[in-house]
Amino acid sequence: MNAVSDLVLFRTIVESGGISAAALALQSSPAAVSRGLAALEGRLGVRLADRSARRFRLTDEGELLYERGRLILDQLRDAEAEVASRGGAARGLLRVGAPIDFGRRHVAPNLAAFAAQHPGLQADLMLSDAGLEVDADRCDLILRFGLPSDTVMIARKIATTDRILCASPSYLARRGTPQTPADLHDHSCLRLARRNRALDHWRCQRAGIDYAIEAAGHLSSGDGLVLREWALAGHGITLEACWDVAEDLANGQLIRVMVEFQFPPIDLYAVFAPGRPTPPRIRLFLDFLLKAFASLELRRQGEGLR
Repeated sequence: MNAVSDLVLFRTIVESGGISAAALALQSSPAAVSRGLAALEGRLGVRLADRSARRFRLTDEGELLYERGRLILDQLRDAEAEVASRGGAARGLLRVGAPIDFGRRHVAPNLAAFAAQHPGLQADLMLSDAGLEVDADRCDLILRFGLPSDTVMIARKIATTDRILCASPSYLARRGTPQTPADLHDHSCLRLARRNRALDHWRCQRAGIDYAIEAAGHLSSGDGLVLREWALAGHGITLEACWDVAEDLANGQLIRVMVEFQFPPIDLYAVFAPGRPTPPRIRLFLDFLLKAFASLELRRQGEGLR
């Protein structure tokens, strides 16, 4: 085997969790994979993993080879993709991370549409509300709200959307329509939760005056889709990003309240590792997202939801 093939074999064994799983991934046999690993260890003169029928654990040398080898293979993949994509096509594996609800609504359909335009691309979408990281979660880029804490990473703003208060017609008919922040004390506010704590401090502004709202209610969730579904079912008032409820507002299933009050907008960023040049699969997907969200914003303004 050549050096690149050795690295591919070793990386597959490590990321699959052992020899048998790697054999399935490589469409080979456990015996052949085991011989390949033994040959690599013989050539290097070190033991790369402690392995038994029940356990596969990397040695320090194995950890070093895996980390260095993974970087080399990623760089080789990027170099090949860069050359192959000079005609404007994305190739290779694109791993994208995003929050769960937003990822399902907006990233998944856009990623599928992008992949359909680039037959040489493989796309993988990872959804989590735990706070994904580019390196730790091995993503090419992560879509997140707000700037990342890691200043080494590159953050490119993709879009900005307003946040608005809305509720179902049935809820408003039953409980009345709030006109001011003070009125919300008599309403059921549906609150987003993070790290087991409801985000119940809302802020808004009108005519240059700031207002602080202690949002009270019996329902909170870490899943934004749940909040929207509760609002549609008439359980309370929710604070939503415009792009998440534009269709509901247009068809009358939700009604915007306290229209004259402005809540802080949401900035969507794409975060990825620095590198020159930016791999084509990332660069082209960012361009695709910018156009997609610009189109979404134009539709929203055209429907009078600004």
